[in-house]
Amino acid sequence: MSILEVNKLGMGFGARTLFQDVSFRLLRGEHVGLVGSNGTGKSTFIEIITGQTQPDEGTIAWSKHASVGYLDQHARLVAGLTVRDVLRTAFQGLYELEEEMGRIGEAMATADPDEMDKLLEEMGDIQDHLETSGFYMLDAKVEEVAKGLGVTAFGLDKDVTELSGGQRTKVLLAKLLLQQPNVLILDEPTNYLDEEHINWLTEYLQNYPYAFMLVSHDTFFMNDVVNLIYHLEGGQLTRYSGNYEAFLRVYEQRRSQQESAFERQQAEIARVEDFIARNKARVATRGMANSRQKMLDKMERIEKPVEYPRPTFTFPQGKLSGKLVCKLDNLEIGYSYALLPAMSITLERGQKIAITGMNGIGKSTLLKTILGLIQPIGGAVIHGDSLLKGYFAQEEAMDDERTPLEELWDAYPWLSNNEVRGRLSSSGLTAEHINNKMFNLSGGEQAKVRLAKLQVEETNWLVMDEPTNHLDVAAKEELAAALKKYKGTLLLVCHEPEFYRDWITDVWNVEAWAKKSAK
Repeated sequence: MSILEVNKLGMGFGARTLFQDVSFRLLRGEHVGLVGSNGTGKSTFIEIITGQTQPDEGTIAWSKHASVGYLDQHARLVAGLTVRDVLRTAFQGLYELEEEMGRIGEAMATADPDEMDKLLEEMGDIQDHLETSGFYMLDAKVEEVAKGLGVTAFGLDKDVTELSGGQRTKVLLAKLLLQQPNVLILDEPTNYLDEEHINWLTEYLQNYPYAFMLVSHDTFFMNDVVNLIYHLEGGQLTRYSGNYEAFLRVYEQRRSQQESAFERQQAEIARVEDFIARNKARVATRGMANSRQKMLDKMERIEKPVEYPRPTFTFPQGKLSGKLVCKLDNLEIGYSYALLPAMSITLERGQKIAITGMNGIGKSTLLKTILGLIQPIGGAVIHGDSLLKGYFAQEEAMDDERTPLEELWDAYPWLSNNEVRGRLSSSGLTAEHINNKMFNLSGGEQAKVRLAKLQVEETNWLVMDEPTNHLDVAAKEELAAALKKYKGTLLLVCHEPEFYRDWITDVWNVEAWAKKSAK
């Protein structure tokens, strides 16, 4: 039975068409993965079906029994509420029923026998509903989900206004899972999760009894949880049965067949057009030429497979740094208090380090402290000589009203127009993207703008905080290849071990450091 029907959807931004005549049905219990390259419109599609954005054309119809849960990262969290308070709001309706039971109890004190019977019946109904809904085990359920997503690591009694962006997202995701709607819609849910919590979410979604739709560029995660793929490409949505691996096999086979058929048809068209050009002027052969022209006019043309630009990343190598890149001398990081125990470790030239540990433990703060963007709580960071640093922050404010061309040119005004365009193009952005406003670009396209900026100047030390967030599969593959070739030193925070596993030289597991110190 259909729980959502999308019919003849059309959507564009200016001259840019995202969807054209797209139709879609979500059935009860389906576990759907929505895939496509950066900028194809996946997040916009989610915004349309959740009512945040109105399409140019088409209709969206939800079943009247649908309860839709969407991970809204812009949801307002009220100051003074703890994390536990926010998670408990997932069961607001049950708590209201408990309050109703209290009011019924008070009414019983003055009720006559007839009223008492009605009140007892009403109270019994509420009691049965609370018991079948697991109301008296809610705190245990909150603890289970909070632990699974790593929320307990930063504390259920923490004021929500003190949360980082990643912590805030984890709280909102935990609340959404606790609500257990019969349609769950998740846009890049693993971006702020480490490997342990991705594994927990994987198992949770594998056993989810209702329908969900998932947008994710973490193909390993998606492969384990979905049973249906919808692929968005060239403004069209195509359905594939099975998980991500099954989709890839069928898609690549179909694409290869389409490419071959297109090339054969183009060769045939060229041959016929040549015949027409050579014979249409001669009286004796004009009839045959006209006949061939009519054949061409009636021919059903095979579309050329859509091609999206594949980025190529190159981080220019500067002169060698000294052997010592930096030394952490009893370093304590944090803001008002130390997030981690004192650390003493040395980073040397040519090392490529992956920094791991649960989200919220302080990995980003560690990077900023090493770079001198944040002062340490205690100890010191000692830098080596001749360092040429490049930094990719997890979150970076950019002027939404500017275009990528203006963003890069303002940062590096000595570049020519052609050089700026070339750098953006090599990072996987088309001419259409380059001249569009930043707010019209997807998260992956904005990340490519930031990566383009990072490739302008020579470096010998790159510091990168979650660079794969929002990047599509092709971009992640090219970025991994570029970082593998990079001859300088690298400090990397990334929640996807598959991205870096075969080329890093060492791992700094700050979570293990913290546990070892606590013993």
